[in-house]
Amino acid sequence: MDSLLNLADLGQFEYKYLLDLALILVSTKLLGMLTRRVQLPQVVGALLAGLILGPAFLGVIHETEIIKSLAEVGVIVLMFTAGMETDVKELKNSGLKSFVIALFGVIVPILVGFGISEIFHPGVDSAARMQNIFIGVILTATSVSISVETLKELGKLSTRTGNAILGAALIDDVLGIIALTVITSFAGTGVALWTVIVKILAFFAFCAVVAILVVKFGIPWINKYQKDLRRFNILAFTFCLLMAFCSEYFFGVSDITGAFVAGLILSNNRKTTYMLNRFDTVSYLLLSPMFFASVGLKVEIDSMSSTIIWFSILLLIGAVLSKIIGCGLGAKICGYTNLQSTKIGIGMVSRGEVALIVATKGAAVGLMTQEFFAPIIIVVVVTTIVTPIMLKAVYKWQDKHYQHIEDDKHISTKLLEKHAEKHELEKMSQVAIKLHNDAKQGNNEK
Repeated sequence: MDSLLNLADLGQFEYKYLLDLALILVSTKLLGMLTRRVQLPQVVGALLAGLILGPAFLGVIHETEIIKSLAEVGVIVLMFTAGMETDVKELKNSGLKSFVIALFGVIVPILVGFGISEIFHPGVDSAARMQNIFIGVILTATSVSISVETLKELGKLSTRTGNAILGAALIDDVLGIIALTVITSFAGTGVALWTVIVKILAFFAFCAVVAILVVKFGIPWINKYQKDLRRFNILAFTFCLLMAFCSEYFFGVSDITGAFVAGLILSNNRKTTYMLNRFDTVSYLLLSPMFFASVGLKVEIDSMSSTIIWFSILLLIGAVLSKIIGCGLGAKICGYTNLQSTKIGIGMVSRGEVALIVATKGAAVGLMTQEFFAPIIIVVVVTTIVTPIMLKAVYKWQDKHYQHIEDDKHISTKLLEKHAEKHELEKMSQVAIKLHNDAKQGNNEK
């Protein structure tokens, strides 16, 4: 009888992951819808779901191997789609100004993050120092979706400022990935500098060879193939996973770097939009909620000592100011006015999901302890909230003090035109879905 009870308990334990997955999916969706209603990204809702269900509050769900594995695949897919969404041609055409803005927007946050971390966690050895540098690397991330939506709302996206923000954001992602590649390659003990350099160079040489082969032979075949397109999703996902595996296993480079490069290689083919739509479905359905909720599950309130609270406050202030100063300084060097430079800096403040991805990868390789997840989440959520507030405030100030001087004339560039075209297609798609649903509901009522 006792053995039967034990078997029943074991069975319940083995299948509890199904309940965990169900709770994560429904909670991330409900809270995502709630945050969307207050004009915040659904990512914030997914984070809150993990915080509420996890050890920080209710303690209903703890991170298991299944959740961890699904979250890891979710990160890989997110970075793969980020690479596919990056227009390599526009990256080349972004120009020197965007590069300088992005470069300063990476260097300054690294220095600020490192400096703040050194105050609270002095680098007594190389391992501790690398952890402090990594906090700075997390601050390099930029998510400008909120800024873009705010600029659209204000009618200021098609300006020199809007174009600079879009161009710098494109390059910022690539520079951030390079910084992540370098810092994670130093993770572990007894790693010689020359070994790391050789591995990184070998990795980029490997990526270049793969890119040449795919662009020369793979992309033309993809472009002319017109039969069952669903197989491209399988091939693309396989390519993504293989690149992620090779980067980690053979070169000691983060797997998400390999996934991002795989996306870059496959971007700009004629089936890119089709493949992205299918990957978005899979990511939205399961993988993204698992990843963002898993970040929330890592937070433990017990670890929030007074030191960590002060660290969170300073890190948040540093995160905001480092982008405003860094990107603003880069913009000023490139000839933008003080007001334009300020607007560009503010537009680059929001961190978003990229910071969470970098933080999670750092924790996986021992570059960040669990107690620092709460400060990172605070930075992501607060910068997401304050960025549109600050942008609207600076434009309100501009309208008040520059009534007779147009500080930022409307312009048209390929980058802005492409972004506007993408926005219109998304808008038309949403309208088409709404019309279809309305027609279906009308038929049902009849």
